Formats: sequence, C-alpha cells, structure tokens
Amino acid sequence: MQRHPALVRYGPTPAGGESALVNDVGSGIQSVDRALTILEVLARTGAAGVTEIADELDVNKSTAWRMLATLRQHRLVEQSGDRGKYRLGTGLLRLARATGVGLALLQEARPPCRRLAAETGAPVNVAVLSGSSVFYLDQVPGPTAPHSRNPVGRHLPLHATSDGKVLLSGLEHGRLTEVLGDLSRCAPLTLAEAETLREELSRIRELGFAVTEDEWEDGLTSLAAPVRNARGDVIASMSVFHPTDEHLESVVPLLLDTTAEVSRRLGQDKR
Repeated sequence: MQRHPALVRYGPTPAGGESALVNDVGSGIQSVDRALTILEVLARTGAAGVTEIADELDVNKSTAWRMLATLRQHRLVEQSGDRGKYRLGTGLLRLARATGVGLALLQEARPPCRRLAAETGAPVNVAVLSGSSVFYLDQVPGPTAPHSRNPVGRHLPLHATSDGKVLLSGLEHGRLTEVLGDLSRCAPLTLAEAETLREELSRIRELGFAVTEDEWEDGLTSLAAPVRNARGDVIASMSVFHPTDEHLESVVPLLLDTTAEVSRRLGQDKR
C-alpha cells in the first residue's frame, strides 16, 4: 500500500503499519499536552507536588514524575530540595526573553535600569503579569546591595508586592475581579481584604506608583511604577527594593523618570 505523502517525512513505516505510526504521533501529542498542562498548573498554583500534578493530569504518579523529570532537564521546572514541590524554572525566562514583546521590553529597560540602580544603590526589577501572579523577568543588582533578594524567574503574589499592585491597577474591573482570587496573607501586614486593596489600587492610579512595606516579607520595602506601551496600557512594572528602615522619598522621582523613559523607548510618545 502506498503511504500518504504527509507520513513520508516520518521515515519507514513501523511494525503494525500506518495505524501504529498514527498512534505513536497521537501519543506524542498527548505527552506535549500533558507537559503544557503541568506548566499551566504550576503557573496557577505557584508550586505543586507529584501527587497533585498526577491528580490534575489524571495519570499515575510514576508517569507524572517522568514528565517532571524531562521538564526539569530542560529547566522548565525546578524542585525545592530533594523531595520538595515543583515550580516553574528559569528556562521559561529564557523563552520569555525570546518573544517579541519580552525581548523589546528587556532591551529597552536594561540601560535605564542600570542607571537607576547606580543612582539609588538598590536593585531594580522588571516584572510582568502572568495569570494570577507577578512574574519577574529581570533584575539589575544595586552596587551597594549586590547580594540582595533576586526574584527573577519567580511568581509572586500580586496583592502582596508593589509590582503586583501596579499591574493590578492597570486592569479593567472585570479582569481585576478575575485575577484577584484568594487574598492570602504572606506576612502580617499583607492586605488581604478585597475592598481595602481596591481602595489602594485607586490611590496607585492617582499617584502613579505603589509602595509596599513588610507585605511580602518582613524587612522589605518595595517601590514600583508602571511601564506603558504605545497605547498607554500598563504592560510591565519596574521596582526598587530597599530595607524597610530606609526612606524612599528621594527614589520616587528617579523611578518615575526611569519608567517614563522606558515607556517612551517602547513607543508611547508615538501614539
């Protein structure tokens, strides 16, 4: 029997004929679908164990473990400790940087971020909205705090971080309600009441920046402002980390000038 032209590229027909080949291809597609589902689960939950992932996929634990091991080899997921939960890996950051928007954002933001880090002595971060969390794309270390917290490649709560609040402030009401979800406390001072958070988001829209003190973790104050695209939409957030006992008043105008510059670089003035 003559093989269909679309199947020729797969090489010799395996034992069992073309039906076996089609089954092999179908099995491969199912594996890809399951791998993508794992990434989506981790993006939604932040971290999950093998049992949780197996339940999501409706497969046994050994199958889930093998898929996680493959994703881990490609650094698409990572594990906290020998038997810890799995979370999204830094390999996804590399893929994000290869996308058009992500690459443009990082290219245009890097020089101004370096200058801001030099001016403030503090680390400067660039983050974007990812599902129901804030995902950190890049950080320029501060010269006086080179070993400070580095969130790059991590998903953090939107409601407990200054970057997250800036990104939330740019959402329409319906989308905001959809994204907020469960407002759990990450630290004693985390805003976990929806109405209080909405009031703060209104103030952030008026001021043009957000500040969090000890809301994500004790001892950390973060100041963030929005980066906008050519349409004026909030597409990213830029932040500066400082110890809580330091004053940030002098940093506000520097940060606002920097985010305005990045927005101009991304074409906001060409509207």
